[in-house]
Amino acid sequence: MQLFEQPIYWIYAIVALAVLGVVYWLGKSLKKHTVSVLFGPTAYARLSDGGDAWQPLKTALFFCAVLFAFAALARPQWGLEIVKAEGDFAQAVIAVDVSASMRARDVHPDRLDSAKNMLRMLITHLQNERIGLIAFTSKAYIQCPITTDEDALKYFISTLQPDMLPVAGTSLAAPVKLAAHMLAKYPGKKALVILTDGEDHTPEELKEAQNIAQKEGIRIIAIGIGTQEGELIPQRTDVSGRVLEYKKDREGKTVVSKLDQQSLAALAQATQGVYIQYTTPSQVASKVEESVKDLDRSRSVSSSRARYKNRYQIPLTLAVFCLALALALPFRPKRKNTPEKKEKR
Repeated sequence: MQLFEQPIYWIYAIVALAVLGVVYWLGKSLKKHTVSVLFGPTAYARLSDGGDAWQPLKTALFFCAVLFAFAALARPQWGLEIVKAEGDFAQAVIAVDVSASMRARDVHPDRLDSAKNMLRMLITHLQNERIGLIAFTSKAYIQCPITTDEDALKYFISTLQPDMLPVAGTSLAAPVKLAAHMLAKYPGKKALVILTDGEDHTPEELKEAQNIAQKEGIRIIAIGIGTQEGELIPQRTDVSGRVLEYKKDREGKTVVSKLDQQSLAALAQATQGVYIQYTTPSQVASKVEESVKDLDRSRSVSSSRARYKNRYQIPLTLAVFCLALALALPFRPKRKNTPEKKEKR
């Protein structure tokens, strides 16, 4: 634990006290010298009746007030407290295709890595959205529940890998159904962002998924990644990334993966969404950000965390007390015999 959140203010305190000490000493010396030059060496003592008896205490209290003020600025902290932050957030789920076809290199460096680069940029820009993450092939799995934690989302995005799930194939219906389940408790318009090459092995389930999305108020933003001409799918590579073998089907033919724009565009259109052809990470992230601007927002707790409790009130109170006491102390003459009083005796 760090006792002070801003310990740099202790250095400022030392400098400030040193400057004040020099100014005080110079001011006192200059005052005595000026009075002595104008009225004689004993004039100041006679005028002030020997000076203020409380002056050393007042000076000490003033310096203590400055010290405690800087201690408050250093923000002393101890003890834990739970902090909850609330805000108005839109809700969205991102679904990423992690099937074998996402290894294709018709987009540099490959389809999945390009999608991940775009998502990292997108997550940074979406500061007013609660976002969940899904990975899917022919089945969909939650990778990160709906959250505002940017670091957690970026971590789970970095863990996405082709064939990371125990089932093969690709189904567009699977992530739509799972996203609908995740977003069901939130009112209003929500969004599902799907990044895929669009090859759907279960098209018969797509109509049902569209109906579910429409019922739940989910707008689908479909991002097609790849080319319509298609590309071979690397099956095995060496340490330098050079392809040693390409994926083959059961008949031994080399598989060519092609972008299916029609399926993705139809899915987006059915939910008043938008289809986006992948170009560059920044361009796609900007288009997605624009597409989710008018989503409905709901108030919720964005985060809940433990932190050290700030105790600046204690030194601040002491600073005010010392300053008030220094100002409240009256002038009290020193009980000092002058030469004239000695002659009368």
